[in-house]
Amino acid sequence: MAGPSMIEAAGLGTFHPSEVSPVSMQSRNGVVDVLVADEADAVAAAKKYLAYFQGPTTTWEAHDQRLLRRPVPENRKRVYDVRTVLTTLFDTDSVMELRAGFGTTVVTALARLEGQPVGVLANNPAVLGGAIDADAADKAARFLHLCDTFAIPVVSLCDTPGFMVGPESEKQATVRHFSRLFVLAGHLSTPYATVVLRKAYGLGAMAMAAGSFHNTSMTLAWPTAEFGPMGLEGAVRLTAGSLLDSIEDPAERKRTNDELVALAYQRGSAVNTASLLEIDEVIDPLTTRAALRTALLAGARPSKDGWVNSRRRVGIDTW
Repeated sequence: MAGPSMIEAAGLGTFHPSEVSPVSMQSRNGVVDVLVADEADAVAAAKKYLAYFQGPTTTWEAHDQRLLRRPVPENRKRVYDVRTVLTTLFDTDSVMELRAGFGTTVVTALARLEGQPVGVLANNPAVLGGAIDADAADKAARFLHLCDTFAIPVVSLCDTPGFMVGPESEKQATVRHFSRLFVLAGHLSTPYATVVLRKAYGLGAMAMAAGSFHNTSMTLAWPTAEFGPMGLEGAVRLTAGSLLDSIEDPAERKRTNDELVALAYQRGSAVNTASLLEIDEVIDPLTTRAALRTALLAGARPSKDGWVNSRRRVGIDTW
């Protein structure tokens, strides 16, 4: 907010310019949306960014969608790069990530689907397993506000164990930060579709689905998806702890625990969840683009100014 001279004049000390506001700090704290190398890259990035708010393009290309069968490992405990899903799923060279250095448990990006601008929310399993912390909640909420203001449809890629919990998390007023996602999502007027890639646990999963799996235009799941009120291993410890503690033989205790966990995974599988009508459909990953086209584009009414939104807000939350 001020340079070294003004800071010194205010009696706050003497600082080198690099100490006051280095770009490395501003990208981590959420001030910088897109970090670029030089002025030429800045101009190119600004042009690309503004183009998302100027409606659809007439030409586009897509990657081989069979590649979407690869990013999520069969071993559910292995991490993967969710950005690979984004760059494969959406039009070639159309993904522009915003605030990459801030709230890193969630990825926010603008992209195109068959030339149409879309906003993308995605949990990042490489950071905190994809758990949503206070910064990520703020980042996601502001991004939803941006998309709704400009009537840009939203695609949510869910893989989260839920909201980040614990004493340190509570010190950050997470009750209010997390609530922003539900309040904003509950008033969205732009189309919103959720695709569950893997974990969909607890209130964090609900936040990635506009407050409920039934609030979205469509909620889809890949075969690797799993659902539950919390992490399933933790749920077993919580609900069957007394039973497990009563088993004296360690081998028998482990066997019983493993059986209960396996049963929880069976009940929380994508296919079983769909059979109970909690979600709309379990799909082959390679059909995701087609499904999103149906959910987001079929019923929309594009105009020369983009998507029609009768309840556009005036002004966007600066945070």
